Amino acid sequence: MAFLADIQVGMWGTNTGMAERAVERIVEEEPDLILLGGDFVYGDDPSTVDDAMSILQPIVDSGITTAAVLGNHDYEAHAEEKLTSALESAGISVLLNEALPLSPADASPEEQFHVVGVGPARPGLDHVELSLADLPESAPRMVLMHNPATYTELPAESGPLSVAGHTHCGQVALPGTLDWSWMGLTEEERIVTGGFAPDDHGEAGNQMFVTCGIGFSLVPVRIAAPPQIVFFELSAAE
Repeated sequence: MAFLADIQVGMWGTNTGMAERAVERIVEEEPDLILLGGDFVYGDDPSTVDDAMSILQPIVDSGITTAAVLGNHDYEAHAEEKLTSALESAGISVLLNEALPLSPADASPEEQFHVVGVGPARPGLDHVELSLADLPESAPRMVLMHNPATYTELPAESGPLSVAGHTHCGQVALPGTLDWSWMGLTEEERIVTGGFAPDDHGEAGNQMFVTCGIGFSLVPVRIAAPPQIVFFELSAAE
C-alpha cells in the first residue's frame, strides 16, 4: 500500500514537480492500494483542482485501487464539491465518514478488507462513530484520516493501522522555532507530528503513522521535515 498526502497545489512557490515525482514513484512501485490523505489544493483559485487532477492522472491511468479523504485546505478553498466530483469521476473513491469494502469481492463482509475514511477535523467533519457504523466488528481495515488529532477518538481495537497527514512533520521542525512549526501544537494538545505514534497515544490495539506529506503551508520551506511518501506491507494478524 502507498500513502500520499498534502500535495497542496496552488501554494505560492509551487511544488508541482515534487508532487509529480511522488506520483511517478508510487506508480512505478505498483502497490495493490493507494491512499490519498487530503489537502489536494491550497488557496482559492478554482483552477488548482484541474492542476491537482493532472498530477494524479498517472495514478488514474494505472488502474490501481485508490481511495481518498479531503483535508482542511480543500474545504478552505471551497473546492470540496469540485474535488469530490473530479476524483470520483476518475475512479478514485472519496470517503467521508464511511468504510469502503475492498478485496476479495467474494468474501463475507467480516472477511473483506475495508478502508475507513474519516472526514477532516477542520471544519469539524471527523465523525468517527459514523465512519465505523457499517463496518463489521471483525473486518480487517485501515483507517485513513487527514488530521492526526482525530486518532485519539478511535475506540480501542478499531484502528489497527491508521494513517494521517496534515502536519508536514513540523515543516520547520527545529528546536526554538515552535511559533513557525506544527511542533508548537505539542505544547497545547496531544498530537503526533510525524512517524508512528507512541504506544500510549490513542486507545489500546490502535496504531497510527503520520506522513510528512509533500506540500507546504504559509511558506514554501521545509527544514528537518523532508517531503515523504510512505509504503506499507500489510499482513494478517498472527
